[in-house]
Amino acid sequence: MELQLWHLWCISGVIFFIIEMLTPVLFFFNLGLACFVTAIGAYLGLALIYQVLIFALFSAVFLIWLRPFLFKKKNGDKPETIEMYVGKTASVIETTDEEKGRIAIFGEEWQAKSLNGEVIEKGSYAKIVKNDSIVMYIVPIE
Repeated sequence: MELQLWHLWCISGVIFFIIEMLTPVLFFFNLGLACFVTAIGAYLGLALIYQVLIFALFSAVFLIWLRPFLFKKKNGDKPETIEMYVGKTASVIETTDEEKGRIAIFGEEWQAKSLNGEVIEKGSYAKIVKNDSIVMYIVPIE
């Protein structure tokens, strides 16, 4: 059996899908889809330059429009930033002051600092009022 160009596009698509399974970043999936669309063009007898253009066009289209949709489906309606913690109640797991401390929320541990300089004892609860990178600023719950 003779290997044709559309076979190579299909093989490339499968390879991209395998890479996507090993590194789930939703990048290679789009390239794999573009390979399969290009394989249709190759099967219909389009010249190689048109196949390359089809691949480039569909790769860009899938990356720009399909990838954000797939991310939203994959992550659900969960916020993608740590802003979702602001306003929530956390458990203080290390006595916290304006210099250092630790809190636990949603099964995760975070560095914490007291917003108003007040000492918040271990075992109490605090409200997260803002965050700065990986540091949560908290105030005691009264």
